[in-house]
Amino acid sequence: MLLVGSQAPDFTLYDQDGKEHSLSSYQGRKVILYFYPKDSTSGCTTQACGFRDRYPAIKEKGAVVLGISKDSIKSHQKFAASNDLPFPVLSDPQCKVIQMYDVWKEKSMYGKKYMGVERSTYLIDENGVIVKALSKVKPKDNPADMLEAL
Repeated sequence: MLLVGSQAPDFTLYDQDGKEHSLSSYQGRKVILYFYPKDSTSGCTTQACGFRDRYPAIKEKGAVVLGISKDSIKSHQKFAASNDLPFPVLSDPQCKVIQMYDVWKEKSMYGKKYMGVERSTYLIDENGVIVKALSKVKPKDNPADMLEAL
């Protein structure tokens, strides 16, 4: 994880509609930047829908939500549409931003080790400084925790 108090690395990625998003373009607003393993899986859907349900309150506090996974734009289109997501989900198929934010980790399932995205969330302030960094977040609790942190 990147350290609280450090400058969040700038990046540019494409969302589910093929629109370009740069972190620097959100200067002046708080950003909830969350990394998740895979579209349309139960935990990732729970987390995304939690942010969706709290999105009006998050916007009211002057913040935006950006989700990032290594899934394709096409996969993100289906995921966002089927869950009515009102915020961008960004595609990072080369894992460049995922690695910049130190969430590409060795994982283990059924005794097999593999590399994957560790479910993590950053809260970035209006000046691009990381004010909260959470790893191994629980999909059900993370959206409410982040709203409270705002």
